[in-house]
Amino acid sequence: MSKASVLIVDDNTTNLSLLFEALQAADYHVIVAQDGASALERLRYTRPDIILLDIMMPGMDGYETLRHIKVHPAHQDTPVIFMTAVHDAHYEVKGLEMGAVDYITKPLQMELVLARLHTHLTLRNLQKSLQEQNADLEAYAHTVAHDLKGPLAVILGHTELIASELAAHSLAHLEADFAQVQSNVQKQINIINELLLLASLRKEEVQPTPLNMADIVAQAQRQLAHMVTEHQVEIELPLSWAVAWGHAPWVEEVWVNYLSNGMKYGGQPPRLLVGSALQPDGMVRFWVQDNGRGLTAAEKANLFAEFTRLDQTRAQGYGLGLSIVRRIIHKLGGEVGVNSEKGQGSTFYFTLPGAESK
Repeated sequence: MSKASVLIVDDNTTNLSLLFEALQAADYHVIVAQDGASALERLRYTRPDIILLDIMMPGMDGYETLRHIKVHPAHQDTPVIFMTAVHDAHYEVKGLEMGAVDYITKPLQMELVLARLHTHLTLRNLQKSLQEQNADLEAYAHTVAHDLKGPLAVILGHTELIASELAAHSLAHLEADFAQVQSNVQKQINIINELLLLASLRKEEVQPTPLNMADIVAQAQRQLAHMVTEHQVEIELPLSWAVAWGHAPWVEEVWVNYLSNGMKYGGQPPRLLVGSALQPDGMVRFWVQDNGRGLTAAEKANLFAEFTRLDQTRAQGYGLGLSIVRRIIHKLGGEVGVNSEKGQGSTFYFTLPGAESK
């Protein structure tokens, strides 16, 4: 588990030194700044878990610094604890009203500082966990309300047709009707599998191992055999794969989503180019390139959010798919993304730690 990081903002070098030593000894990662402007500069490229902020500083004081912090989207939820030598309830109330979570008076008692840090970091972690759980519950609700309703309606309609034809002793169209039933039952199974996977991502911890990507992609293709036939898909695979670390069942789900999207939204017929390459930073990049219409900037911006469909008219994609891809890859230490231009197809990619980085 990584260390919690603390940004200390204080113009008093003695206080800085004492806090730095005490927090490092308590196994925190410590970042320091001696004024408000320097603190805001640090926050451009770091994301501390909590901030200790002095109120009385030359130039930009603690209140003004806090105001700038709270309007920044990346830091507006970061807990801020004020530090001051002024024993006045007015200052304390003002700081709390501006968004500080606590108030510590000087001279600092390190036991108290450490206790307050531990308390507010614990509260923040609980808040993050609750936010993630709420996001998952919202994803479940959207899926049940929207994605399951469509396939069930189709199944109901076709079973009624089949019942009527059986009653009339006419069997000419039964094969096509049952094919529709089977297809929509499979859609329901896929949705349920995605829900189960989404739930497991939160509670299951896995030990990454070297991946046999050729086998994983082959298994993903077997899952999609009906789509390959239906869309007459051409898939070009690499002769060899760069070796990455991950969890095979999860990575297989990533390939299923990327390949199925390429089949649904590629050209006619879809042609998919699949590959991998070791990156300079030790990560391995995997991709699926299609020959589809490409994506607009607005479409790309929302792709990996819950309940987003690429194309409402041509194919019924399921909004959880790409959001699950993002969650899987982030949990395995990688990133996801897409490169695309209108009329030039799309390349969906993900990265995983390479064998050399382990």
